[in-house]
Amino acid sequence: MKNILCRICMLLCLLPLPALVLADAPHAGDLAPDVELGSGLDGKPVRVADSNGEVVVLSFWASWCGPCRKELPQLEGLQRVADDKKLGLQVVAVNIEDRETFRKIVPKLGAMHAKLVNERNKRSAAAYGVKGIPHLVIIGRDGRIVKIHVGYGEKSIDGILGEINAQLQAPVAPSRS
Repeated sequence: MKNILCRICMLLCLLPLPALVLADAPHAGDLAPDVELGSGLDGKPVRVADSNGEVVVLSFWASWCGPCRKELPQLEGLQRVADDKKLGLQVVAVNIEDRETFRKIVPKLGAMHAKLVNERNKRSAAAYGVKGIPHLVIIGRDGRIVKIHVGYGEKSIDGILGEINAQLQAPVAPSRS
Protein backbone atom coordinates (compact mmCIF):
# COMPACT_ATOMS: atom_id res chain seq x y z
CA MET A 1 0.00 0.00 0.00
CA LYS A 2 2.83 2.38 0.89
CA ASN A 3 4.42 1.65 -2.50
CA ILE A 4 1.23 2.62 -4.34
CA LEU A 5 0.95 5.90 -2.41
CA CYS A 6 4.57 6.74 -3.20
CA ARG A 7 3.97 6.12 -6.90
CA ILE A 8 0.86 8.31 -6.90
CA CYS A 9 2.78 11.10 -5.17
CA MET A 10 5.60 10.81 -7.70
CA LEU A 11 3.12 11.01 -10.60
CA LEU A 12 1.46 14.08 -9.11
CA CYS A 13 4.84 15.77 -8.79
CA LEU A 14 5.41 15.24 -12.51
CA LEU A 15 2.20 17.06 -13.50
CA PRO A 16 2.66 20.70 -14.48
CA LEU A 17 1.54 23.05 -11.71
CA PRO A 18 -1.06 24.90 -13.85
CA ALA A 19 -2.87 21.62 -14.46
CA LEU A 20 -3.23 21.12 -10.71
CA VAL A 21 -4.28 24.71 -10.04
CA LEU A 22 -6.81 24.89 -12.88
CA ALA A 23 -8.37 21.53 -12.10
CA ASP A 24 -10.76 23.19 -9.62
CA ALA A 25 -11.63 26.19 -11.81
CA PRO A 26 -15.18 26.01 -13.16
CA HIS A 27 -15.84 25.84 -16.89
CA ALA A 28 -18.73 26.64 -19.21
CA GLY A 29 -21.55 24.20 -18.51
CA ASP A 30 -20.67 23.80 -14.82
CA LEU A 31 -23.02 24.97 -12.09
CA ALA A 32 -21.88 28.32 -10.76
CA PRO A 33 -20.13 27.89 -7.40
CA ASP A 34 -22.50 28.78 -4.57
CA VAL A 35 -20.18 30.94 -2.51
CA GLU A 36 -20.54 34.33 -0.90
CA LEU A 37 -19.27 36.76 -3.52
CA GLY A 38 -18.69 39.53 -1.01
CA SER A 39 -20.71 42.26 0.67
CA GLY A 40 -21.74 45.77 -0.25
CA LEU A 41 -21.24 48.88 1.83
CA ASP A 42 -24.31 47.82 3.82
CA GLY A 43 -22.45 44.66 4.90
CA LYS A 44 -25.07 42.31 3.45
CA PRO A 45 -23.58 39.22 1.78
CA VAL A 46 -24.32 38.59 -1.90
CA ARG A 47 -24.47 35.18 -3.59
CA VAL A 48 -25.30 34.11 -7.14
CA ALA A 49 -28.26 32.17 -5.72
CA ASP A 50 -29.78 35.50 -4.61
CA SER A 51 -30.50 36.17 -8.30
CA ASN A 52 -32.34 32.90 -8.89
CA GLY A 53 -33.83 32.82 -12.37
CA GLU A 54 -31.90 35.86 -13.60
CA VAL A 55 -28.93 36.02 -15.90
CA VAL A 56 -25.94 36.93 -13.72
CA VAL A 57 -22.78 38.64 -14.88
CA LEU A 58 -19.90 38.55 -12.42
CA SER A 59 -16.99 40.89 -12.96
CA PHE A 60 -13.96 40.62 -10.69
CA TRP A 61 -12.19 43.98 -10.72
CA ALA A 62 -9.94 46.50 -8.91
CA SER A 63 -9.67 50.28 -9.07
CA TRP A 64 -6.02 50.13 -10.18
CA CYS A 65 -6.93 47.97 -13.20
CA GLY A 66 -7.29 50.12 -16.33
CA PRO A 67 -9.24 47.52 -18.34
CA CYS A 68 -11.57 47.02 -15.35
CA ARG A 69 -12.30 50.75 -15.30
CA LYS A 70 -13.27 50.52 -18.98
CA GLU A 71 -15.40 47.41 -18.51
CA LEU A 72 -17.37 48.55 -15.45
CA PRO A 73 -19.24 51.45 -17.16
CA GLN A 74 -20.19 49.10 -20.02
CA LEU A 75 -21.66 46.63 -17.54
CA GLU A 76 -23.40 49.41 -15.61
CA GLY A 77 -25.02 50.63 -18.84
CA LEU A 78 -26.20 47.11 -19.59
CA GLN A 79 -27.64 46.79 -16.07
CA ARG A 80 -29.55 50.08 -16.41
CA VAL A 81 -31.10 49.02 -19.74
CA ALA A 82 -31.98 45.60 -18.31
CA ASP A 83 -33.60 47.23 -15.25
CA ASP A 84 -35.62 49.63 -17.41
CA LYS A 85 -36.86 46.78 -19.61
CA LYS A 86 -37.20 44.30 -16.73
CA LEU A 87 -35.03 41.75 -18.53
CA GLY A 88 -33.93 39.74 -15.48
CA LEU A 89 -30.23 40.59 -15.37
CA GLN A 90 -27.99 41.12 -12.37
CA VAL A 91 -24.48 42.45 -12.76
CA VAL A 92 -22.34 41.85 -9.69
CA ALA A 93 -19.03 43.71 -9.68
CA VAL A 94 -16.75 41.93 -7.20
CA ASN A 95 -13.96 44.22 -6.01
CA ILE A 96 -10.87 42.30 -4.90
CA GLU A 97 -9.19 45.12 -2.96
CA ASP A 98 -9.16 45.67 0.79
CA ARG A 99 -12.34 46.90 2.48
CA GLU A 100 -11.02 50.42 3.16
CA THR A 101 -10.12 50.98 -0.50
CA PHE A 102 -13.55 49.65 -1.52
CA ARG A 103 -15.27 52.12 0.85
CA LYS A 104 -13.35 54.99 -0.72
CA ILE A 105 -14.00 53.90 -4.31
CA VAL A 106 -17.74 53.23 -4.26
CA PRO A 107 -18.90 56.83 -3.63
CA LYS A 108 -16.70 58.03 -6.50
CA LEU A 109 -18.53 55.71 -8.90
CA GLY A 110 -21.86 57.47 -8.35
CA ALA A 111 -25.27 55.82 -8.30
CA MET A 112 -24.92 52.30 -9.60
CA HIS A 113 -27.59 49.80 -10.62
CA ALA A 114 -25.07 46.96 -10.66
CA LYS A 115 -24.34 45.38 -7.28
CA LEU A 116 -20.93 46.42 -6.03
CA VAL A 117 -19.45 44.03 -3.50
CA ASN A 118 -16.10 43.66 -1.82
CA GLU A 119 -14.60 40.25 -1.35
CA ARG A 120 -12.69 40.11 1.91
CA ASN A 121 -11.64 36.48 2.06
CA LYS A 122 -10.78 35.71 -1.61
CA ARG A 123 -12.99 32.61 -1.52
CA SER A 124 -15.16 33.63 -4.45
CA ALA A 125 -12.14 34.53 -6.59
CA ALA A 126 -10.70 31.10 -5.82
CA ALA A 127 -14.03 29.37 -6.46
CA TYR A 128 -14.31 31.04 -9.88
CA GLY A 129 -10.67 30.40 -10.81
CA VAL A 130 -9.71 34.07 -10.95
CA LYS A 131 -6.01 34.37 -11.79
CA GLY A 132 -6.11 37.83 -13.37
CA ILE A 133 -8.54 40.70 -13.81
CA PRO A 134 -10.85 41.67 -15.26
CA HIS A 135 -12.41 38.24 -15.01
CA LEU A 136 -15.99 38.09 -16.26
CA VAL A 137 -18.37 35.17 -15.79
CA ILE A 138 -21.76 34.92 -17.52
CA ILE A 139 -24.23 32.67 -15.69
CA GLY A 140 -27.49 31.59 -17.31
CA ARG A 141 -30.93 31.56 -15.69
CA ASP A 142 -30.41 27.88 -14.89
CA GLY A 143 -27.39 28.68 -12.67
CA ARG A 144 -24.86 27.24 -15.11
CA ILE A 145 -21.80 29.07 -16.35
CA VAL A 146 -22.24 30.07 -19.97
CA LYS A 147 -18.91 31.75 -20.66
CA ILE A 148 -15.80 32.99 -18.88
CA HIS A 149 -13.80 35.94 -20.21
CA VAL A 150 -10.39 36.84 -18.84
CA GLY A 151 -8.99 40.24 -19.75
CA TYR A 152 -10.67 43.00 -21.69
CA GLY A 153 -10.45 44.28 -25.18
CA GLU A 154 -12.68 46.90 -26.71
CA LYS A 155 -13.03 44.63 -29.73
CA SER A 156 -14.42 41.85 -27.52
CA ILE A 157 -17.18 43.87 -25.84
CA ASP A 158 -19.65 43.40 -28.71
CA GLY A 159 -19.24 39.63 -28.52
CA ILE A 160 -19.68 39.65 -24.74
CA LEU A 161 -22.81 41.79 -25.00
CA GLY A 162 -24.11 39.40 -27.65
CA GLU A 163 -23.57 36.44 -25.32
CA ILE A 164 -25.39 38.22 -22.50
CA ASN A 165 -28.27 39.24 -24.79
CA ALA A 166 -28.60 35.65 -26.01
CA GLN A 167 -29.00 34.53 -22.41
CA LEU A 168 -31.56 37.25 -21.72
CA GLN A 169 -33.62 36.06 -24.71
CA ALA A 170 -33.39 32.38 -23.79
CA PRO A 171 -36.61 30.92 -22.41
CA VAL A 172 -36.86 30.60 -18.68
CA ALA A 173 -36.63 26.95 -17.67
CA PRO A 174 -39.61 25.67 -15.68
CA SER A 175 -38.97 25.37 -11.96
CA ARG A 176 -38.31 21.89 -10.59
CA SER A 177 -40.44 22.08 -7.48
